[in-house]
Amino acid sequence: MASIFTMIINGEIPSYKVAEDEHYYAFLDINPMQKGHTLVVPKREEDYLFDLSDEELAGMMVFAKKVAKAIKKSISCQRVGVAVVGLDVPHAHIHLVPLVEGNELNFSNPKKQFPKEEMEACAKLINSNL
Repeated sequence: MASIFTMIINGEIPSYKVAEDEHYYAFLDINPMQKGHTLVVPKREEDYLFDLSDEELAGMMVFAKKVAKAIKKSISCQRVGVAVVGLDVPHAHIHLVPLVEGNELNFSNPKKQFPKEEMEACAKLINSNL
């Protein structure tokens, strides 16, 4: 069965798309740790990040770098943090989280909720800064 991320990539489940190319897809996390929290995934479904080929992993990081720079331009933050956990969805993914206070990458922090209109505007803003 396809992962939820594959269903998002295929348009079967809606997402707040930030960026896309032939191999990778970036979208806002619907349970964000911070405004602008973005997930970067390969379009080819692979459970574990380090099972990607060297070329796929390198390409994903370059793609994530472009997205992170756009997040930094769009969201007032000190930096954009990067986290790889990969236990919640069996599809390799990278979390890009704007760091405002420095503790936003603590996954035990309560998740934030933003209205649909704010999520749409955020995704559009990040995309415009690519």
